[in-house]
Amino acid sequence: MQPTKQTLPIGGLLVDVYSHPTSISSSTNPIHALFFLHGRFDSAQDQYIVDTIKVIFDESYGSGVGERKKDLIVIAFCVGEKDHRNHGTRLVNQQRNFAWSKEPAENNDQHAVDMYTIQTGTAQDVSFLIDHIPSSLYPSGERTIVEWGMGGVSLGGHSTWIALSREPRLTLGIPIIGCPDYMKLISRRAQSSNIPLSPPYFPTSFMTYVERHDPAQLAYRAKDASNPFLGKKVLVLSGKEDKLVPWVASAEFVEGLEVGEEGVKRVVVEEGAGHECTSGMRREAGLFVREWLSATADELRRPSRNFADNDEGRKRSSSISGVVLAKGPQQHWSGALWQDRTGVAGVLARWQEPWLVVGSPRVS
Repeated sequence: MQPTKQTLPIGGLLVDVYSHPTSISSSTNPIHALFFLHGRFDSAQDQYIVDTIKVIFDESYGSGVGERKKDLIVIAFCVGEKDHRNHGTRLVNQQRNFAWSKEPAENNDQHAVDMYTIQTGTAQDVSFLIDHIPSSLYPSGERTIVEWGMGGVSLGGHSTWIALSREPRLTLGIPIIGCPDYMKLISRRAQSSNIPLSPPYFPTSFMTYVERHDPAQLAYRAKDASNPFLGKKVLVLSGKEDKLVPWVASAEFVEGLEVGEEGVKRVVVEEGAGHECTSGMRREAGLFVREWLSATADELRRPSRNFADNDEGRKRSSSISGVVLAKGPQQHWSGALWQDRTGVAGVLARWQEPWLVVGSPRVS
């Protein structure tokens, strides 16, 4: 069933608000609102964004969900059918969306600054919309938005990490092929392009800002209120073969990320996937949102959600095969053999860290 869509002007920004057809206006169920953002050069109308939003609704409202006591809306910017700054009708200079290149027509010496300012600007836009969307959607107080979440792909994934670290009202984040450590990501890219980590490519004032405000510079390992991620529910989806945003740039941060007893951290690194939002990633996102709507924090954290420990785990595990048995200094795994209803067998890697699954989706 296709979600319904309405377009609203909010302080000069046009946003598309998606809802499920069964979420009738007369309902008084509380609302969970999820922002979902696309990647650089892409559009909110690109098929992978449309498909992901549909999968999220299909999983959240599908059979087996049980009695639903909360409803979901998904919000996407639709300025010129683009969402990020310097895109669509907000486009100021297309050249400033490019990266470093040997081709003069495609080169942008300010790539490091431009990409980060778009990410931080998008995070600010999300906070602005959290302030004001309820007044436009429910001017007479018909419904109440009780929780906010954010997800995004590539550039949208980078922005999700920044917004999670800055906006306390965001309780859920789904960064897809995004990176929380900007300097690890951009320094690798600079090195491959023979760009020095110094002015004018990396201005001193810019480096000072990143060192103070980037998620990787915050107290993300702490178990007290100094950690902006504490208590949040985070699903990290990455491709093992991603060359543009390699998993190695995110791994140290994600492994060390502390979300506390009330938080949830789940990580899926998909073997064989490059810089793409795969069908497996879309389904993981949909299941995570479904749990956000219906499950307790304990159910979200339950390791069997990641592995083939029960019927639900087996259904989800049947889409994963060809596991990469990566092993770090303090990481240990044991194999769990499973077989789905079609007779296709595979192995899942169970880590001591219950938040990590490494595998690849089986194409049916």
